[in-house]
Amino acid sequence: MRDWRTIASPIDDETVESLISGDRILLTGVIYAARDRAHKRLCEMAGRNEKLPFDPAGQIIYYMGPSPAPAGKIIGSAGPTTTYRMDPFTETMLKLGVRGMIGKGTRGRDIRELMAWYRAVYFATFGGAGAYLAARIKESEIVAFPDLGPEAVLRLRVEDFPVIVINDIHGGDLYEDVVRR
Repeated sequence: MRDWRTIASPIDDETVESLISGDRILLTGVIYAARDRAHKRLCEMAGRNEKLPFDPAGQIIYYMGPSPAPAGKIIGSAGPTTTYRMDPFTETMLKLGVRGMIGKGTRGRDIRELMAWYRAVYFATFGGAGAYLAARIKESEIVAFPDLGPEAVLRLRVEDFPVIVINDIHGGDLYEDVVRR
């Protein structure tokens, strides 16, 4: 396993190509938080050729569990949510240019093939560490669907946000590699 590496988000094709399953990454820059209800709306908008509330090209989407911000805080607990619930929306998001997704849990073979085809990676972050992850979020702004409450689409500015590459564009799957050992 390589040492921790810092990358900036949004990410470009060269960065995506350089990522290998097992890489430990510290993300700095802008990422977007969205869960299944927000994904459904974004995909419906894309299907109607409506302008999306943010440009998904090169972006990383964080499947973040909802937690309202307590008084005086930027954000509440910011842990990952289970990824498979976003699977029905993944191909549309990849077609729109998303290049990275963060969550917890495995991705199915069909989703891994889509990520290789569309040149995107899947990262995992630490479940049960929502307060730690929240401390890495320096700004949070609702950019779409405020009626969804904590599940609204958020624009997050992060510094040294820790993730691990699970699925790369070269067919690597960290979870499968660990099982084989």
